[in-house]
Amino acid sequence: MSGRPLRPSRMPRALRRALLVLLPLGLVVSVWQAAEIAREQALESLAREAENELRLSATGLEGHLTRHDYLPQLLASREVVQRFLTKRGAQDPMPLNRLLDRFRATADVSDVYLIDRHGDTLAASNWHRPNTFIGQNYAFRSYFQDAIAGHRGRFYGLGVRSRERGYYFSAPVWLDETAPNARPDGVMVVKVLLDSVEASWADQDAELLVTDRDDIIFMASRPELRLAALHPLSDDERQALLATRRYADEPLAPSGIEVLATRSDRSQLVSFDHGPLAEGSFLRLSRPMPAFDWEMHILKPLAPVHQAQWVAALLAGGLYGVVVLAGGVGWQRLRLRREREQFAARERDTLAHARDELERNVERRTRDLVETNRRLSDEIEERRRAEENLRQTQDELVQAAKLAVLGQLAAGINHELNQPLAAIRAYAENARAFLARSRAEAADANLAQVVELTERMAEISAQLRQFSRKSGDSLTAVSVPACFDYALRLYQARLRSARVEVERHWPDETVWVQADLVRLEQVLVNLIGNALQAMSDLGTPHLILTIEPGTTEVAIGVADTGPGIAEENLGRIFEPFFTTKAPGSGLGLGLSISSRIVDDMGGRLTAGNRPGGGARFTVILPRAHTPSTPAPPQEQPTHA
Repeated sequence: MSGRPLRPSRMPRALRRALLVLLPLGLVVSVWQAAEIAREQALESLAREAENELRLSATGLEGHLTRHDYLPQLLASREVVQRFLTKRGAQDPMPLNRLLDRFRATADVSDVYLIDRHGDTLAASNWHRPNTFIGQNYAFRSYFQDAIAGHRGRFYGLGVRSRERGYYFSAPVWLDETAPNARPDGVMVVKVLLDSVEASWADQDAELLVTDRDDIIFMASRPELRLAALHPLSDDERQALLATRRYADEPLAPSGIEVLATRSDRSQLVSFDHGPLAEGSFLRLSRPMPAFDWEMHILKPLAPVHQAQWVAALLAGGLYGVVVLAGGVGWQRLRLRREREQFAARERDTLAHARDELERNVERRTRDLVETNRRLSDEIEERRRAEENLRQTQDELVQAAKLAVLGQLAAGINHELNQPLAAIRAYAENARAFLARSRAEAADANLAQVVELTERMAEISAQLRQFSRKSGDSLTAVSVPACFDYALRLYQARLRSARVEVERHWPDETVWVQADLVRLEQVLVNLIGNALQAMSDLGTPHLILTIEPGTTEVAIGVADTGPGIAEENLGRIFEPFFTTKAPGSGLGLGLSISSRIVDDMGGRLTAGNRPGGGARFTVILPRAHTPSTPAPPQEQPTHA
C-alpha cells in the first residue's frame, strides 16, 4: 500500500497534566449530579405511588367499617329485642342469642350483643363460648355511654374478654321514644374485627400503619408494630390511656421511628432504630381519616430510589467514558483515515471478486437442493402410502380376529337363542289355545312372555353386533371393570356350561385407563377366550381377573388354572401364526394382534405363569382421570 501514515503531533506536557486532573474531576461531578437528579425523580415517583396506594387503602378501610354502621340500629328496632327488654326477667334469652348469632354470621362480623341501661350484657351471639360477653358490665365503654345518651356510638380498642382488636358500633334501644323524658332502655352493639383488612395489606410492597389521636399504632401490616406508640409516651399520657382501658394493660412500647428529612410535598424520609424495620429506610406519607379520628401512614422502602441512584451514576459514568473515548477515537481517526481509504479500495476489489464467486456457488448449490427436495418428497409420499396400507391391513386383521372370536362364540350363542325360541313356540301355542277358548287374559299373559323372550334374544344379538363393530382412532378414559363385564357377558353361556368360577380382584371404585373402548374389549375377550380354552379339560376351572391401579399406570390381569405356557414358548408367544393349539383350532394371530393393539394404545402386554399353575397375561395401560360424565353402569354377568 502506497503512502505513509500521518504522525500525530505530540500533545504539550501542560495540556496532558491538565487533562489528568480535569477528566477524573469531570467524572466525579457527572456521576454525583446524575445520582442527585435520579434520586429526586425516583422520590417523586415513589411519593406519587405511595399517595395512590394510601388513598386506596384508606378508602378500603373506611368502606369495610362503615358498611356495618346500619346494623346496630336495625337490630335495635327489632320487636323481639324490645320485647325481651320489656320482659327480661320472664323470657328465655336463648332465642335472642341465636337470632344475634344468625345476624353475626350473615353480616360477617365478630360479635353482636345487647346491653341493658346499667351496662350489663343480657344476650350475645357468643353465648356458647367460654369468653362470652353475657353477664359482663361495659358501662365504662364510650360506645355504651354515647348510645345510652340517645346517640349512635363508635369505639375501637382491645376487647376486655377476647383481647382482640376491634371496632364497635352501638345504637340505643328505645321502648317508648315518644315520651318527653324518654331515655334508651338498652344498647345494641356490633363488633367488627380488623384482621381481614390487615391481611389484605400484606400483598403490598409497602408497610401500612393506622394511628389514633394519641399516636398509638392501632393497625399495621406488620404484626410486630401493632399496639406500639408512634412516639414515646409520657407518664401522664400512658396513665390516661390505661384509665380508658382502650388498650387494656398493653405496654405500648415506642416504635423507634426516626424522621431523617421532611420534603416539600409533606412526605418524610424515616428509619427505625429497632424492630423489624430497623435494617432499611422508608418514605412516609400520612392521610387523615376524620370519620374515625385516625391517621393512616404508608412506608415505602427506599430501595428503588437507591437502585435508581446507582443506575444513574453508572450510566453517567459510562456516558462520560464514552464521550472521552469518542474524543480519543476521533483524534486517532484523523491519523488512520488515509490508511482506511486505501484499505477500503483494496477490499472493494476483493469483495467484488468474492461476491461473484459466491453467486456461482449459490446457484450450483440451489440446483442440487431442488433435486434433493424432489427425491425426498417422492420418498415421503411413498412412505405415507405404505403406512396407510399397513394401517388398513392392521385394521382388517383386528376385525378378522374379532370375527374369528365370534365364530368361537357361535356355539354358546346358538344355545342361548335355542332356549328362547323353544319357549316362544310353546307360549304361542298356548296363546292360540287360550284364544280358542275365549280366555283372553291367559292368552295375553303368554304373549307377554313371548315379548320378554324376544327382548332377551335382541340383547344377545346386540352383544354380537357391538363386538363386531370397528374402533375409532382417538383414546379416551375407559372403565376397566365395565370392559371386563362386557367380555364376560359374551362368554356367559360358556362360563355357565363349563362351571367356571370367576374371581374378581379390584378396588371398589371404578378404575379408568387411557385407551380405545372397542380395542380394549377385544383384547380382554381374546385373553378370556384363550384362558377358557386352556381350562377346557379341567374339572374345577378358575378364571382370575385383577385390576391393580398405580400412580401413572394400571395393570389388568387375566389368569387361569390351566397347564400354563411352556418355558421354551414364552419368548415366541406373541409371534404371528405361532400357536400351540391343535391344527384347525386357531391361526395363532390372537395374541399377536392383541399385543399390537396394546402397543398402539401406549401400553404393553406381557405373559407368564402363575406360581400355583396356569398362565397369566397382564395388560399395562396409562391411568386416566375420572371423566366428568361417567359411563352408564353395565349389567353384571350371571354364570355358574
